[in-house]
Amino acid sequence: MTELRRRLAAFAAARDWGQYHTPKNLAAALSVEASELVEIFQWLTPEQSARVMEKPDSAHRVADEVADVLAYLLQFCEVLGIDPLAALAAKIERNELRFPVPGAGLPEAGARESGGPETGGPETGGPEAAEKEIRHSSE
Repeated sequence: MTELRRRLAAFAAARDWGQYHTPKNLAAALSVEASELVEIFQWLTPEQSARVMEKPDSAHRVADEVADVLAYLLQFCEVLGIDPLAALAAKIERNELRFPVPGAGLPEAGARESGGPETGGPETGGPEAAEKEIRHSSE
């Protein structure tokens, strides 16, 4: 990861792009690249999307967009001084506390903590509900 971040910084510096790599611009570029990744899957059925990596052309497009998203995310982190792996580890730890494994503790406390029916949040403890809650809490 460190080597990739170094290479991205050197690439941008050699082209004098640092002046454009503001947090706002990098966040916008990250959003655009994420949208280009979504575009590949836009009209696919769930079954087709699960098989997207089986076709060389679509696999190449997906890999390229993933690389673009990661590159902009790493550059964004570099500009703001964020260690992306440390940030992810901390977020996973918080989510493990917020969304306990069903049946692993006190059900009532877990349901309230994870945004269950008592708080008007997601009704189930499934991944979709947790992701909705994660997105909502970070806004």
